[in-house]
Amino acid sequence: MYKHLLIATDGSELAGRGVAHGLALASGLGAAVTFITVSEQFPVFAWGGAMAGFAAGDELAAYQGEARKYGKEVLDKCKASADAAGVSAEVVHVEDKRPAEAILELSQARGCDLIVMAPHGRRGLGKLLLGSQTAEVLSYTEIPVLVVR
Repeated sequence: MYKHLLIATDGSELAGRGVAHGLALASGLGAAVTFITVSEQFPVFAWGGAMAGFAAGDELAAYQGEARKYGKEVLDKCKASADAAGVSAEVVHVEDKRPAEAILELSQARGCDLIVMAPHGRRGLGKLLLGSQTAEVLSYTEIPVLVVR
């Protein structure tokens, strides 16, 4: 049925449930997996202040370094879990993009036939102002999405 799953994670406990569920499904189906984690762009509002031009370069470099380090930690853990489950897996860290956009682009580029992800529970005003990456993926994808709660 499904031959290539894209499993999205941000390293959170909730996303970990999606990773575990996706791996169990892939194992049962004999499917391959691509894990994706996404580091969003450096927040523009952090550039404010009179000394912004002097400090921004250092802050940007530190942000990018920490994002790469965290992304590697998250994906190394996912890869180890896949190896332990006997599932063929690749890992991809996308930098400087919105998560929904990166998930949609990678799912098409890799020919995935199912996206597995967890919601992140924003409610009320937070969801209205910040949106939901899961809702955006659901709205724009052309392939099935399994949302693990």
